[in-house]
Amino acid sequence: MSSTAADVVRLLTVKGETLAVAESLTGGLVAAQLTAVPGASKAFRGSVTAYATELKRQLLGVDAALLAARGAVDPQVAAQMAAGVRKALGADWGIATTGVAGPEPQDGQPVGTVFVAVDGPPAAVSGSASGGKVEALRLNGDRAEIRMESVRSVLALLLEELAGEQTGNERAQDTEQNGGF
Repeated sequence: MSSTAADVVRLLTVKGETLAVAESLTGGLVAAQLTAVPGASKAFRGSVTAYATELKRQLLGVDAALLAARGAVDPQVAAQMAAGVRKALGADWGIATTGVAGPEPQDGQPVGTVFVAVDGPPAAVSGSASGGKVEALRLNGDRAEIRMESVRSVLALLLEELAGEQTGNERAQDTEQNGGF
């Protein structure tokens, strides 16, 4: 269990909010990190591991034309996965991972190309009118390292949004000055 996962579960529980997870390259590792936290059932609704591209469309509502044009490793796909799992599982927040862990490139993207996304209540996600935020990662390392860094990154992105929302929607980096976590 990571301390970031514990912090995410704690903040969600305090706020009375819930989380759903959509995973591709991480294959369930994000859900495993979250469910390792005691009391996770108060905040964690569930997850969808949509490893196959067509499942991203069928289960998460990712646009078929987008998938056909750009493939599954794309920032808009990550955003739609996060929004789709949030809607499908009835959660306040949705997070998603999609990318290339290797050993071979995929969809024209090199190994280590990863997109992580968070989707939440529109007023809650900093710098977003839509409620969604995507972060592009260029990771080094072997397959296992890329997958674990993707887990860490998506949980950190969500934690930043949850902490920002808790302090009046200010950026999470401001918490250091304010005696934050």
